[in-house]
Amino acid sequence: MICYRCGSTLTESDFCPECGENVALYKKVISLSNYYYNDGLQKATVRNLSGAINSLQHSIKLNKNNIEARNLLGLVYYEIGEVVPALCEWVISKNLQTGDNRADDYMEELRNNPTHLDVVNQSVRKYNVALRFCEEGSLDVAVIQLKKILQSNPNFLAAHQLLGLLYLNNGSYSKAKKELTRALRIDNGSTKTRFYLQEAEKMLSPDDDDDKTVKERSENGDVIEYKSGNDTIIQPVHSMQPKGTVSLISIVIGMALGLLAGVFLILPAKIQKVNEEARARIAAISEEGDLKSSLLQENQSTVDDLNEQIEELQATIDSYSEKDVTVEAMNELIAAVDVYIQTPSDLESIAEHMDLIDMDKIESSASDEFKDLYATMIELIGPSLSNYYYKLGYNAYTSQDYETAIEDLVKSFGYDNTNEPALYFLGNAYYESGDYDKAKKAYNDVQSLFPDTKYANNAETKIAEINNLEE
Repeated sequence: MICYRCGSTLTESDFCPECGENVALYKKVISLSNYYYNDGLQKATVRNLSGAINSLQHSIKLNKNNIEARNLLGLVYYEIGEVVPALCEWVISKNLQTGDNRADDYMEELRNNPTHLDVVNQSVRKYNVALRFCEEGSLDVAVIQLKKILQSNPNFLAAHQLLGLLYLNNGSYSKAKKELTRALRIDNGSTKTRFYLQEAEKMLSPDDDDDKTVKERSENGDVIEYKSGNDTIIQPVHSMQPKGTVSLISIVIGMALGLLAGVFLILPAKIQKVNEEARARIAAISEEGDLKSSLLQENQSTVDDLNEQIEELQATIDSYSEKDVTVEAMNELIAAVDVYIQTPSDLESIAEHMDLIDMDKIESSASDEFKDLYATMIELIGPSLSNYYYKLGYNAYTSQDYETAIEDLVKSFGYDNTNEPALYFLGNAYYESGDYDKAKKAYNDVQSLFPDTKYANNAETKIAEINNLEE
């Protein structure tokens, strides 16, 4: 471990042996950074990539010069299909340590495999299109698009998660579970994947075994027991009385009594039985109606719960669409970095991609890694792009094409706000085109930013000329 102040090697003492600086707290911070790096390495080894990202981010926050942690974080990002954050970490790593850095090997591998980089870039573009389909309500088309993405880039974690979410939304819970299980194989520590998978498993009803009905006769023979699942139904057995010998008189009397019974007893009993059966049937129909009404209420409650879940899932889908502009900017930044890595002198191609990135629009939604990578690119090629556009703008100005000159000179000063000639001739272009208000603003900026210079004196003269014209 070296001293952050003088760069000398530290000992076990809490003070630097060379400059005497108190490094006790510094040692603790570096040790904690290394602890988080080791924790992230262990989690990455068992494919808990989300946990690894969290630990490695803590590591580099504590020590931004922890090159091993930063390179590993880039590898983890690359493994889940997030190429922009990966390149960001590697580019920052390369700028922090120019020599003996594995980030050079990783970017060299990408440079030597442009086909794979193109596939990844196309995957991001197609994913962006799928998000747009979700926003427009074309969910089936979005599913098809995501399937194509995963055929060419099977490790794209975000595509797996969105596809699983769409399956949940359209009720294909088995497909959702299968897709989210694949996402879990890529990153078994993703809380989002596990939440979606839990919802899919909740919606899948388990298979119940059919109840078996068993009929048994009791040992004494008086009853018959029916077992249906856990319920036992007991039915008594009525024995017929054996017939005895009867006399003829008994038969005659019995017939007479039977006839009388038929007239006075059996017929009313049958009528009563019919009435009782009718009442029983009415009661059964009423109970069945009550049961169906109860089931309808339960089903309606279930439907309401499902609609609420669908609304929550739709809200999650809508949240992805908000990243549309950011994803477009990521695509352009990836392309600019790719051109810079392969042909740093191709300023025209780099400018085409960098011009399409509007940081004002994505300031709130862009990640810190994206902002760091963009800032690094501006630091590396900003002055060159500024000179490139200054030459174009100056040539257009001398050719009296003031509209083109204004456009190019604005870009020139935007890439490098120390380019004094670009700002001055921008004011001249506004002046010649008749836009005196913007011309005065540009000249005032020249005077305030670059006082006591030739251009500041010329700007003062131009302001006086404009004031005379306005009077």
